[in-house]
Amino acid sequence: MEKPSNLLLKLSRRLFTNLDIQEKFIQALINPQPFSPCILWCQQRPGNSPFVVESPTTWQPQFVDRLQLGEKPGKHPLHNQGDFYCLDFSSVFAATSLLAIEQSGGLIFDMCAAPGGKSIFAWKALQPSLLISNEVIGKRLGMLISNLKRCQISPSLVANRDSSIFAETIPLSANLVLVDAPCTGQSLLAKGETAPGCFHPTNINKCANRQKRIIANSAQLVAPQGYLAYMTCTYSPEENEEVCQWFVERFPQFQALSINQLQGYQSHLTDIPCYRLFPQDRLGAGAFTVLFQNTTEGEAKEIDEEVWQQLGCKQIRIGEENSSVEVRAKER
Repeated sequence: MEKPSNLLLKLSRRLFTNLDIQEKFIQALINPQPFSPCILWCQQRPGNSPFVVESPTTWQPQFVDRLQLGEKPGKHPLHNQGDFYCLDFSSVFAATSLLAIEQSGGLIFDMCAAPGGKSIFAWKALQPSLLISNEVIGKRLGMLISNLKRCQISPSLVANRDSSIFAETIPLSANLVLVDAPCTGQSLLAKGETAPGCFHPTNINKCANRQKRIIANSAQLVAPQGYLAYMTCTYSPEENEEVCQWFVERFPQFQALSINQLQGYQSHLTDIPCYRLFPQDRLGAGAFTVLFQNTTEGEAKEIDEEVWQQLGCKQIRIGEENSSVEVRAKER
């Protein structure tokens, strides 16, 4: 059996005081077990599901199904025609914070969008007047565009710009900004994948600094009374609770909101309302999520179509041939 690294042992002790929970967390990473697949219904769910469905959790959205282990939804014809999107149940947990947003409509901006799962969740849950899905890494754009087209996400635009550009050009315009932040990806280990250097302090600090830059830029876009959702798929406090603490100290107009249906998952590492799923819970590989609201008064700024064109945003045209990029069955 693989032995845990000293860095993993150190992290487990930081996260949990209970020795039994420490051991379960470590075993979930060094001896990963499969998790039930999950699908988000983009179109109307059939009367008779083609899959064997697990009982829903108390916080699970109505448009999401967790399937029995062994089901392969990515190979089903309904997947190819865009009726549903495959994703990790941890991603559903992270995005469930969006269900606390009372008003729908308006502009939703997904800052780190590829491969598209959080964009699709937000579109399904909140029915925005416009969805902007941005991905700064060019080689990930093909996958994002293909998924949005296949799932018939409209009206939507795709962009390929650094977060600082949007902070300068479209401030105070979005009802919701999503930041599914690039991170060390420690939860990949719980899925049997690799994440080289994910526990190393240098890598963790590098990611945390990038996350702070992205969330600070993203905050500039949030309209008065609008929302900012921050989430990761990693465990290190430096990339989660500590980013939140840094953010609220520098942007005091933002308040973290309590999510009633996630109270049982409140992080024990902070008093800020934020929520964690761990792999030993056996629902998913792990996630962190928090929802902030901009408490300032005022109106959202309207953005002219010409501005989107100047920013290089591309419209997702439903019905056109999908990109030749292969759409992975295991989407995020």
